[in-house]
Amino acid sequence: MAALSDDWSTRHSVLANARRTAALINALSGTDDREPQPTPTAEAVAVAEVLREYGESDPVELAPDDVVRMRAAALLLREVFAAEDVDAAAAALNRLLAEQTGPLRLTSHGGGAPWHPHLDSHDDAPWDEWFLTSSCLALTVLLWDHQHPPGGLCASPACRNVYITSGPGPARRYCSRRCATRERVAAHRRGQRATDTKSGSGSGSGNS
Repeated sequence: MAALSDDWSTRHSVLANARRTAALINALSGTDDREPQPTPTAEAVAVAEVLREYGESDPVELAPDDVVRMRAAALLLREVFAAEDVDAAAAALNRLLAEQTGPLRLTSHGGGAPWHPHLDSHDDAPWDEWFLTSSCLALTVLLWDHQHPPGGLCASPACRNVYITSGPGPARRYCSRRCATRERVAAHRRGQRATDTKSGSGSGSGNS
């Protein structure tokens, strides 16, 4: 049981749950503005893939209404990621905890997992309720632990993805290396064009 417990705890740590939150928000509402919006079927497949990646056992059965309600939950959670500072993030989480979650309870899912906390109403709660409440719990613990916003919005104007800020290294501004590289290249090109324009405007000479 100890080995099973250790493996479960690694896969379902607070940080892993927070990263799952970000991945689900991106699958539900983070499409690049330049890309076509996914069909409901494609969106359900993408959400199911994220759930499996973060330890959800098959079968992962998502009805169209489940995805619609999960998307609504994702929009609520984006408010936490959009917060400009820790006080605003805490205020957003307090609103969600007051309006959207139930009392804290412990469950082992009938002995199938180690005891752990939940904020949903019961073990068979709908997908959207589980998603919203488990996300609130993980983001709250991260904010408590690190005393800064648990996540942010990608700084790329062309991207709507969110990301988790916790971890070593400098503060993040982008959701991925792809976005960071794209914006760095774009900034370099803008600078190069400005330099070329300035050189061109100063290269003419008057006739004597």
